[in-house]
Amino acid sequence: MRRALRETWELLRLLVAWVLGRPYHPRVEPGDHGRVPARPQFIMIQIDGLAHEYLLRAMAAGHTPNIRRLIAQGHRFQRWRCGVPSSTPASQSGIMYGNNWNVPAFRWYEKESGLAPHCKSPAHAARIKAAVSEGRPGILGGGSSYGNLIDGDARLALFTLSAMGRQRFYEHMRGLGWALLFALIPWRIVRIVALIIWELVRDIVRTVVVWIRSGFRRRLTLIKPVLQVLTNVFLPEIQTFGVLLDVYRGMPSVYVNYYGYDEVAHGDGALGPEAVRALRRIDGHVGQIERLRRVYRPDAHLYILSDHGMSPAIPIDRVDPKQPLGKFVAGALAASVAFDEALAQPPPFAGDQAGPSPGSAPGSRPSEVSTIDDSYRWLVDELDGVEMRLSPRGRRLAKALRKRLIDRLPPDPDSEYDLARGADVVVRVSGNVAHLYFNVTRGKMDVSEIALLYGDLLDALNHHPGVGLVLAVEDGRPVIITSSGTVGLTAGRLPPGLAEPQQSAADLARLLTFPHSGDLVVIGAWNLRGRVVTFENQNATHGGIGGPQEYPFFLTPPGSALDVTHVTNASQIYDFFIREYPPRPAAATGAAEEDAGAEDVVAAEAVTAEGPASQGTASDAPASGEAVTASSDAPATPPQ
Repeated sequence: MRRALRETWELLRLLVAWVLGRPYHPRVEPGDHGRVPARPQFIMIQIDGLAHEYLLRAMAAGHTPNIRRLIAQGHRFQRWRCGVPSSTPASQSGIMYGNNWNVPAFRWYEKESGLAPHCKSPAHAARIKAAVSEGRPGILGGGSSYGNLIDGDARLALFTLSAMGRQRFYEHMRGLGWALLFALIPWRIVRIVALIIWELVRDIVRTVVVWIRSGFRRRLTLIKPVLQVLTNVFLPEIQTFGVLLDVYRGMPSVYVNYYGYDEVAHGDGALGPEAVRALRRIDGHVGQIERLRRVYRPDAHLYILSDHGMSPAIPIDRVDPKQPLGKFVAGALAASVAFDEALAQPPPFAGDQAGPSPGSAPGSRPSEVSTIDDSYRWLVDELDGVEMRLSPRGRRLAKALRKRLIDRLPPDPDSEYDLARGADVVVRVSGNVAHLYFNVTRGKMDVSEIALLYGDLLDALNHHPGVGLVLAVEDGRPVIITSSGTVGLTAGRLPPGLAEPQQSAADLARLLTFPHSGDLVVIGAWNLRGRVVTFENQNATHGGIGGPQEYPFFLTPPGSALDVTHVTNASQIYDFFIREYPPRPAAATGAAEEDAGAEDVVAAEAVTAEGPASQGTASDAPASGEAVTASSDAPATPPQ
């Protein structure tokens, strides 16, 4: 307790020095004088969802003067490829832990457990972090995380989903001291309140105007303006304050994610007026952080990046037949399982006096008996004919179908197929990628098995103008399902309009090998101008392939050896940061060890406040021509 109180007191002294513009001279325990951090410091600012192409346009239009100034001062502006899925959970898992295996989308389904993970849930974000971090240190060990989905083993994680619910913030006196500091700066509080009122009034007026112009047909809701103000004003101001404080104190690593642009751009378009306003506001936060860094921590390395891009989109319900994908699949499934409905036991016929013939379906009329028996015999003969041409799993499925047709008994409880759940299909959409799961079996199905049960669905998807690709696996081999059959997944089989078809084919093949990917993976169509069909109600989207969504940006400081121009997956960036900025393991060893080392952390961080440290300069970095190498997975992780 004494250590925690002393740490809070140091924070209060730091605040007074900051407000009065005086040098901060921390109290240092005997024997700690002259110590400096054993690693250089870095600050990472993530602008969620901003594609390299759209940042170029924004800079040309004068929307991001602070970022443009950094480039003019020597920061290197690079384009990189985030991989598939082009989404925040996969990118942040790769950057922070070097592993994004089995993170197939922003939303997916797990057949073995029945869970439907959604990455806006803290519980599911924590599950992702636990899965990808096994055996790997996060790049933020001993540092801070603000507004992220994955915490990277940060010591202080604020508004970070994977860390919510843990003893990290208010239960720890350091977090309480941070909150007190924020409350003791009146002008920042006044500024935030004024911004909230202005933005709230503005958004409410815009919502009412749109409602009136629609002839009062659109549903009027005022919750959206409140959420937008919370996302774009309140939370970014708090995050920026935390970063400024960490920069001033010399925290070894800081990672902040500004996700307001991504949220607005989905509805407004990548460079719509509201998206540009959100981007301008984020650029202002970048300028605040850079000015303080330049004065107090010129030796800290500033990186600015986006985790994925954004492609202009049209929702699938605006494409004929103008239905959401889930309803379209439900309609196709009704046709696919019609044969089972036709053979289902009909209710007794009231006018029938004669009983059923031996071997006839119970409740059937005599005139129908021969027809049903012929249907049985025909289907059994057909299954006998195709059974030997199927894969081993397909043969087992055909055998189960044949058994059910012959004796009309419930499925064998020991069978891996539950044919009674033939219509139990889960559709999970994330931008322009959708995963379809068939609960007839707990394992992933081969395309030959899917074709036996859901042939009409495959035909319907292939003929839908909004569907670009229908993908599956056969004996572990990734395939494209076409109207004339299946073909291997190769670059030459992909529709035109992709910047790097070879890499796109490799990315999709990797996605299909994930255990939690769907039995079918459906990609929305795209055109040569980069516009894609999305399965959500969005005007700009990401998650799959096509257009700028695959190409985010990365700003690296002068002299940095980080070259991301050849990166094809976010996990390849991890090695650079873990090598150049070795993390402190205290955060991963539990609260007791963290408290025991509090004095050492305070002393190590405080010494750098008196002047620039000698560590972390460009001279310590590898040669500028060194390329980023792909990180090797832990032994328990499947190959990437």
